Amino acid sequence: MHTPGTSRTIRAVVFDVGETLVDETIEYHNWADWLGVPRHTFSAVFGAVIAAGRPHLEAFEYFRPGFDLDAERRARTRAGRPEGYGERDLYPDARRTLAALKDAGYLVLIAANQTATSHRILESLNLPVDLVTTSAMWGGLEKPDPRFFAKVIEVCDEVSRAAGRGPLPGAGSVLYVGDRLDNDLRPAWGAGLRTAFIRRGPWGLVHGDDPDLVAKTDFYLTSLDQLLEMLAEDS
Repeated sequence: MHTPGTSRTIRAVVFDVGETLVDETIEYHNWADWLGVPRHTFSAVFGAVIAAGRPHLEAFEYFRPGFDLDAERRARTRAGRPEGYGERDLYPDARRTLAALKDAGYLVLIAANQTATSHRILESLNLPVDLVTTSAMWGGLEKPDPRFFAKVIEVCDEVSRAAGRGPLPGAGSVLYVGDRLDNDLRPAWGAGLRTAFIRRGPWGLVHGDDPDLVAKTDFYLTSLDQLLEMLAEDS
């Protein structure tokens, strides 16, 4: 992992959403209910698919062959059972960490693969961040596409300039915080960003012992509460 004090100063901290800020348990339980399968059965299959390194939507295919995520989301909405989460689904360390980082002078953003509905929910939570932006606002541009992380750097620079802090010195001044090696860490490294890995949720627990991750991530977290102190030691 990164040795404190040896690299560029971080000025912007950008957060993933699912299992980084938001506990997705309720939403996956809702999917199990929608598919008509026991929640523990759905969770077991979901975990097996992730552990095998396959796309997580394959888990849905086990129970509904030909599963179309967008179509099923629309069907849930029509049935009065839309996707949804709220304040109670935020991890306890999420809001206070965002606030602490802002108070410490960091630019704080959210940038993640999220639907338009999820984007509206995030904005309604009035989180202490400089900007909420998602793939839904970027024309469907999603992780792990390298262009997503190029966009993250671009947006961070825009926010910095708008805040009167001048341009960012480069990708190395941006830290991306996420729980997945495949969607978050590896593509962020490829774009030159620094990274913080949070070990929680299904991907976090499965990916957390990967030697590549352990060797390359700048900060390895088991709680977001650890991040501010680690950043202070790094400066």
